[in-house]
Amino acid sequence: MSATAQNLDALLVSLQLTDSAFPSGFYTLSHGLEGYAQAKAVTPDTVPALLADLLRHSVGPADATALAVAHRAARADDWCRVVETDQRLNCAKLNREMRLASTRTGRQLLDIARESVGGGELERYAELVAVKKAPGTQAVAAGITYAAAGVPVEQAVASDLFAFAASFVGAALRLRLTDHRRAQVILRTTASVIAEVTTAAVHRDLADLGGCVPATDIMSARHERAEARLFAS
Repeated sequence: MSATAQNLDALLVSLQLTDSAFPSGFYTLSHGLEGYAQAKAVTPDTVPALLADLLRHSVGPADATALAVAHRAARADDWCRVVETDQRLNCAKLNREMRLASTRTGRQLLDIARESVGGGELERYAELVAVKKAPGTQAVAAGITYAAAGVPVEQAVASDLFAFAASFVGAALRLRLTDHRRAQVILRTTASVIAEVTTAAVHRDLADLGGCVPATDIMSARHERAEARLFAS
């Protein structure tokens, strides 16, 4: 396969994984947004700011950083580092609801990627998850998948951040916090934040992994005990 064909194939894998129709289970998650809505702590006008804050202070320092570290480790065949990254990210998620959401979607992604993408990296990671050495978080599973497909680390991180943003905006639609036209405006204006967060994430080391958004942790804890829920997180 020529270099051009390889680059195109990597791009197509990125598009496939970020497609809202990809059945990883992201559509069941609101990423804390439903908790904010239940507490009346978010409005249609503040949805973009909340998304930007989550990207900068939660997803970027935690999930995006873990994805970048795991991606590089898989390419270097350093599976001890992959396991350490997976375990650290899982521990960094303080709420049970968020931990379960991460591992459920991660394992679903891994299963589908083994069939659709393939590669020794995915098989090795699946073995580690099966024997419970690695918890199977979504970000690490995505990092291994992108590495197996030959997607460059910066593109992989940006793609996964966009997938998060699209899922978050999709949840806002179902919670009636936005409409379809405004949702597209939000995604476009979030592009600069995704670029900023991507650059920061690919330059962090494992020791720097971990976000800090206490308000979201509180909303998640309240959401976990809510009498009625539309989303799993």
